Amino acid sequence: MEMKQAKRVEITIEAPMENRLTDSLDRAGVTGYTILPVLGGSGRSGRWSREGQVSRAGGMVTIICIIRPERLDQLLEAAFGVVERHIGVVCVSDCQVLRAERF
Repeated sequence: MEMKQAKRVEITIEAPMENRLTDSLDRAGVTGYTILPVLGGSGRSGRWSREGQVSRAGGMVTIICIIRPERLDQLLEAAFGVVERHIGVVCVSDCQVLRAERF
């Protein structure tokens, strides 16, 4: 089996911004991502938890994309257009994938 180089992009953003971000990724031609709920964490404002929240409004989600390296700039431009005005973190790392034709 041959492994191919790819980029893993993780975007953590306020839950109410999820649709705006995924719409932006869709328009940028990103064809796949996974959305995970974030249960809690700690940052500049201290510790926080989703526990006790009545709605999703106070929570966060993480959207994970695995893409070909040459598509990274396009994805980041689309994501930054949403993240720059809201609470959020974008992380990029190198990864290797099997079945690279899916990305």
